[in-house]
Amino acid sequence: MAETFLFNIAERVLAKIGNLSVDEVRLAFNVKTDLKKLEDTMISIKAVLLDAERQQHQNEKLCLCMWKLGDIFYDAEDVIDDFKCEALWKQDAINHPDINNLKVRLLGSCCLPLSFYLKMSHKIKDINGRLGELATEWKSFDLRQCSDNRHVFRRETISFVDSSDVIGRDEDKKNIISMLMKPSEARNVPVIPIVGIGGLGKTTLAQLVYNDDRVTSLFPLKIWICVSEEFDLSRLLRLIIQSVNTGERCDDSTLDALQARLRSLLTDKKFLLVLDDVWNENKAKWVELRNLLRSIDGLPQSKIIVTTRSLKVSSIMSSICPYELKGLSFEDCLTLFTKWAFNDGDERHYPNLIRIGEEIVKKCKGVPLAVRTLGSLLFQKTDESDWIYIRESEIWRVEQHENDILPVLKLSYNHLPSHLQRCLAFLSLYKKDEIYFSYRVINLWMANGLLEHPKQNQEWEDVGKRYLNELLSRCLIQMDQDYGLIFTFKMHDLVHDLALDVSQKECKTVNSETETVDENVRHLLLCDEKLVGVPRVLEEMKNVRTVIIQDASKESKTTHESLINLCLSNFKYLRALELRKSPLMALPNSIGTLKHLRDLDLVGCSSIRELPRSFDKLRSLQSLNLGGTSLKQLPDSVQRLIELRHLVITIKATHLKEIRAGCWTSLQYLELRSCMELKCLPEGMQYLKSLRTLVLGGCDKLVSLPRSLKLLTKLEHLYINFCASMNLKMEPEEEEDKDLQLILKTLSLFGLDALRDLPRLLLQGSSCTLQQLRIRGCPNLSVLPAWLPNLTSLQELEIVNCIKLSAQPEGIDRLSNLRELTIHLCPELSKRYRENGGEDWHKIAHIQKVVITDEE
Repeated sequence: MAETFLFNIAERVLAKIGNLSVDEVRLAFNVKTDLKKLEDTMISIKAVLLDAERQQHQNEKLCLCMWKLGDIFYDAEDVIDDFKCEALWKQDAINHPDINNLKVRLLGSCCLPLSFYLKMSHKIKDINGRLGELATEWKSFDLRQCSDNRHVFRRETISFVDSSDVIGRDEDKKNIISMLMKPSEARNVPVIPIVGIGGLGKTTLAQLVYNDDRVTSLFPLKIWICVSEEFDLSRLLRLIIQSVNTGERCDDSTLDALQARLRSLLTDKKFLLVLDDVWNENKAKWVELRNLLRSIDGLPQSKIIVTTRSLKVSSIMSSICPYELKGLSFEDCLTLFTKWAFNDGDERHYPNLIRIGEEIVKKCKGVPLAVRTLGSLLFQKTDESDWIYIRESEIWRVEQHENDILPVLKLSYNHLPSHLQRCLAFLSLYKKDEIYFSYRVINLWMANGLLEHPKQNQEWEDVGKRYLNELLSRCLIQMDQDYGLIFTFKMHDLVHDLALDVSQKECKTVNSETETVDENVRHLLLCDEKLVGVPRVLEEMKNVRTVIIQDASKESKTTHESLINLCLSNFKYLRALELRKSPLMALPNSIGTLKHLRDLDLVGCSSIRELPRSFDKLRSLQSLNLGGTSLKQLPDSVQRLIELRHLVITIKATHLKEIRAGCWTSLQYLELRSCMELKCLPEGMQYLKSLRTLVLGGCDKLVSLPRSLKLLTKLEHLYINFCASMNLKMEPEEEEDKDLQLILKTLSLFGLDALRDLPRLLLQGSSCTLQQLRIRGCPNLSVLPAWLPNLTSLQELEIVNCIKLSAQPEGIDRLSNLRELTIHLCPELSKRYRENGGEDWHKIAHIQKVVITDEE
């Protein structure tokens, strides 16, 4: 069922209205009045939105009304953003007196043109009028204010399972039983977490273990509790007491009485407690139960199994690594599917159906509940057309019942806060089996205003990383590769189906066969090599905010030109545009009309050699990726993009133009990628006061870093990769160099053929903050500096393929915070520090994790 995301949109619009004064926009009286009316109306609507969101799927009229409200709220946000865009235009004009614009100079420092106020007043009045037209219908639903308890639900599971119904979990059962048999450390509450997405079979595995004869003989007392979302100590104690007393009602009312009774029942008893379906991420609630259990004599002999969808729950409740349940093999899935789709033995009579069934099973990607759901739908259906329909349909379009796969997965979605629901839904904009890049997703979320306002000492990018970590911890996305600064991740096909289901009126994938698109869809993926020209279904659309063009007739420059012209003519409120590997030779000059554009991705557009003159009009741009283009030089217009936070550059020039004071003051991330002719970094690097990450990659003629980097007091990450001529010798020279207060956290040096020295100036200035130092493929680095042990905060040191290195500096044992040391393909170094027989092993023996290897 498509979601409206109305509560989240309302929160964001109200926040933006409240921040208008922060932007120093002086509003004419009539605009102020209209805005106040809009704000008051939205506040009253928002007060009952939680109740509306609970009821919408049972009330079709309410649902339709909410969609109408959503469109109005989006339009309101566009109008509020117009104020921001206009203020940026004026700020840019004032900051650059070279502009020959008398009209701008005559304006006061806080005034905007009267014509702008009149236009805004008209738009806001129109929005207020549309809200007024809906008011009577909205009030008729008799909605009430309520707290955000949308996510409370109660499931019931039982301890019994017929093992003959379970396929492919023998090895998992064996592993969990082996963990149960291991002795526990004294005073520890021995918890074994089983973690995975909904429908994977965590409860089934726990049931198999619970009913195994070996477990029964090992634990004379067994207790099964379905926790669900309500992790209430009194409730859990009553359930445990009732289970131990074989179902007798527990009427004890006080917590103290419940604790006393439980201790009397469990003291000196060896028991297995299964806490099934745990969602609680409040550590304090778990600590209450844990401390009570600790007070029971004989506890270390007992064990607890926890099933959960959340890695965070697992880390709260247990100090051991969770047992992350994987999907079933294809063969096991096919066996399970056959069991649910046919009566015993009947499958032999339908070889054609089995062949179709094999394709259906592949859609399930190893999740047994999905296999069961689709198998059940086809039970006793022998018409091939029924099977072909299921094979060709997206799972989210197939009829589902309460305990089928999507409703079960939807519990995970319902448990998310509203802002994360929208962010997860947005991921449906990518194809299945997509490898997502963390920075790319965060930039798109940020461009579309999906991130909460950063708290003190945080940036928008930090909020985005927190969101991704929350989705990872809830198993809704899975880590693919961790590169330190960024990471890639995947989304299980069934979670992708869930995202498609809830986002179907927000996000749409369009190809040459697409026949209809809701006119109010906001985010588009154009994805089809057969796509020729602009699909007709897009010609009347006006409200699109995101366009990603992927695999769309790469050979057809005309198609790409048509698509970009559609964006410019129809999508005036476009926030994000991705044209990766487009054959376009140039961007049209009219791109400057996209004043709301915040994210422009031109990666791999190798035919683009220059940017249009109007580029400086994209004043809202936050992220610009020019990697893999053929730009001859970065024009001055890019420096005037004062909102820019993320910039990737590829140019053919030997020098970049000087960075002027007042430019790029918001820039967080700067990457120079494959600038093969570049000989030095630009003058004026010291003006990048907000820069946190600097990446230099594939710049073969780049020789050194400028000393002005010592003035970048917010720089946290420095990555230098495959810069063959780079040497980093940078010694302190001046008196102020001795007391530098830098905050560098990570330094990564990969493939630097000429490297002989490390940048002492930057590293010693960061001696209290540097946590990670990685050096790979530096064949001429023969000595690590004697001052390296001064980096007292260093936690991870990695040295790979540095064949001339033969020793660590004296005093390496002073690095008391060093937790991980990796030495790989460094023959002399490996020999000297190897655990068995290495003459200097004792110098690194204190390090928690040491990995020394010589093989590829």
